[in-house]
Amino acid sequence: MKIEKGMMEELFYIYSEIKERVEERLDEFKKLGNTGKDREFFLELIFCMLTPQSKARNADRTVRVISKDDFIWKATPEEIAPFLNLVRFKNKKAEYICLARERFFINGRFLLRNELKKYESPEEKRDFLVENVKGIGYKEASHFLRNTGFGFELAILDRHVVRNLCRLGILEDIDVNLFRKNYIEIEKKMRGFALDSKIPMPYLDFVFLYREIGDVFK
Repeated sequence: MKIEKGMMEELFYIYSEIKERVEERLDEFKKLGNTGKDREFFLELIFCMLTPQSKARNADRTVRVISKDDFIWKATPEEIAPFLNLVRFKNKKAEYICLARERFFINGRFLLRNELKKYESPEEKRDFLVENVKGIGYKEASHFLRNTGFGFELAILDRHVVRNLCRLGILEDIDVNLFRKNYIEIEKKMRGFALDSKIPMPYLDFVFLYREIGDVFK
């Protein structure tokens, strides 16, 4: 597969420009996964749950609002939904937040991190999340595992990444389905490109994102 030289030069330029900032982000993710507070760890799951068809910064603002004064740990879906106006599907997502809380926050103890540690590979951890957390698909599970240091080699196939994979000729259609089998196949192709291009997988997502919106967030 031949990739346009100009696009590769652009990707390398972005990589060199944002590399240090991405390294700082990855260090933050590792700290959250290894020594971060249980509540912050769980709130990262909520953040990823809010991102589908919504801007990441809006999801982050929403998490900051609903996590004040222990609101999120006690509120019902009906009480949470009015605070989710910055993200889409607020009623469904409010329900998913409460279901996840009931599943992983029991008698004042947070179970999520220990549950994940039962599985060795990032892929097994991802399967566990998809199977056990309503509102979390492969993209959201990959995002959460990356943001907690458990899945730096996983692909986060959001619209920005998929669009760039299409431009590179790695994918043919931007409207590709992202069910498990297809997701894993695309992920393998993205890993292959990361290896060939010498832009490490944990950085490649940020490079694509920066190319689209000029931002290094999470």
